[in-house]
Amino acid sequence: MKVFGELEFWFALIKVAALVIFLILGIYFVIFGTPTHSETGLHLITDNGGFFPNGIMPALVIMQGVVFAYASIELVGTTSGETRDARKVIPKAINTVIWRVAIFYVGSVVLLTLLLPHTAYSADESPFVTFFSSIGVDFAGPIMELVVITAALSSLNAGLYSTGCILHSMAAAGSAPKFALKMSKSGVPFGGILLTAGVAFLGVLLNMVVPAQAFEIVLNLASLGIISAWGAIAICHLKFVSLAKKGVYARPAYRMPGYPVTDWIVLVFLAGVLVLIGLDYPVGTYTLGSLIIVIPLMIIGWFACRDNVRRIAAEREGYTGIAPVVASRRDAEYLKNRKSR
Repeated sequence: MKVFGELEFWFALIKVAALVIFLILGIYFVIFGTPTHSETGLHLITDNGGFFPNGIMPALVIMQGVVFAYASIELVGTTSGETRDARKVIPKAINTVIWRVAIFYVGSVVLLTLLLPHTAYSADESPFVTFFSSIGVDFAGPIMELVVITAALSSLNAGLYSTGCILHSMAAAGSAPKFALKMSKSGVPFGGILLTAGVAFLGVLLNMVVPAQAFEIVLNLASLGIISAWGAIAICHLKFVSLAKKGVYARPAYRMPGYPVTDWIVLVFLAGVLVLIGLDYPVGTYTLGSLIIVIPLMIIGWFACRDNVRRIAAEREGYTGIAPVVASRRDAEYLKNRKSR
């Protein structure tokens, strides 16, 4: 765990440092002008077709790519099981994630539109490289390639560890291979991580078979997984609050604003993204069509491990080992008695 955390720290540091440098330079150039005296400002948007120069439909269809870019923010919640004081730390972490997304993601995109017209950017080159090249900083290309590689490694590092942990929990509950239960002496779920790495290797084989479409295929498949995860979180939250109202769980002080309307908004939005993936012909259409095979396989998988899951649950007498956040001594006593039965 320490190695994964250390790697993620340095990967994240490189990404954040690159974005901070760009944000500072970008704001300076918008206010005071670029070294090449090129035009900057809001008129680059209004004079080149507005916010949707190619119409709103292409912007909507690319939504699955946007969803992919925001993947793993749910890991903030996943870490709660390893957090010493989750009731204080997790709410702060969630709030800071929102600000980071607004500043680094949204802020950098806004700056790019204010520095160059949209026609200057292309799918063959990083927009950051395009901008720095336009002001004569040619060495920015290799540097940004390093940042992109670092970002990919960061995503892979986080994905391997988080998925390994999830597979370990699933194996403990009886719904994943027992191999995923294997842990190192330092507490790393290497069984789940190796299984995850094996699936990731399939991406290498896919790139060998269809190199031109490999990224788009993986993008759409990842988006399906992300949508499923986020949808499950929203549904579980609806169920959790319903059970909390019946006295089964105690709700924490940090709560989702606008419940239950916001949960349903999330579910409707995710359903809309699924439709947009289907409209992205041909890769998106075929990817969505793959659910005809994937969903029945998941149902078959559930029936295959259902008895094992129920047996393990019965042995634990309903106690999952994951205690909800309690708000009073009475709730803590209730959970203690429940665990000891």
